[in-house]
Amino acid sequence: TSFVFMWVNTVALFHGSTSALPFSTIFTIAAIFALVALPLTVLGGIVAKNYANHDFNAPTRTTKVAREIPTEVPWYRSRFVQMVVSGFLPFSAIYIELHYIFASMWGHQIYTLFGILLFAFVLLLVVTSFISVALLYFQLAREDHRWWWSTFINAGMTGLFIYAYSFFYYFHRSGMTGMLQSSFYFGYMSIVSFGFFLMLGSCGFHFSLLFVKHIYSRVKCD
Repeated sequence: TSFVFMWVNTVALFHGSTSALPFSTIFTIAAIFALVALPLTVLGGIVAKNYANHDFNAPTRTTKVAREIPTEVPWYRSRFVQMVVSGFLPFSAIYIELHYIFASMWGHQIYTLFGILLFAFVLLLVVTSFISVALLYFQLAREDHRWWWSTFINAGMTGLFIYAYSFFYYFHRSGMTGMLQSSFYFGYMSIVSFGFFLMLGSCGFHFSLLFVKHIYSRVKCD
């Protein structure tokens, strides 16, 4: 994020744009981060390490020896196919609404359908969560227990599709040209897409964690 901001602001200063922040403002923001945000982050980590509950509370008994994971799986159950499916299906649910959002952000249109926007956002979260759980079930069915990061990445792949759509919108819908507009557009869209990746990945992971705890709490161990 900092690299993207520095690049965009440098391009704006080079072109003499009024949207460029002066160095005094950049120094103030950096000082606030170094003197306020960073110490509070360190303090929160210390408090969490000393006072938080470290027990995972697994729903069933586990062993310290990991089971062997099968290496031969069909191509349609591979990690790459799962990532594509988990990103494309939620993206297809918001594709139409995404066009109007881009037009209001980077065009001259005014967005007024906030109720539909809320519905599309809730639909995105629901579809992402259920797709993550479905793919997690197939992963556990083939005896692959390494689901933590895979569910996070699968759920967050919609952010990559949003960034890919931004290229289509730029070249076929926006009419923007030049180094300045391209830097602002692709720089800020990379930040937005990464934010969607983190948000949807966290949503899919927590929903998958609830699913795993629920199904394994029904397992009876002798």
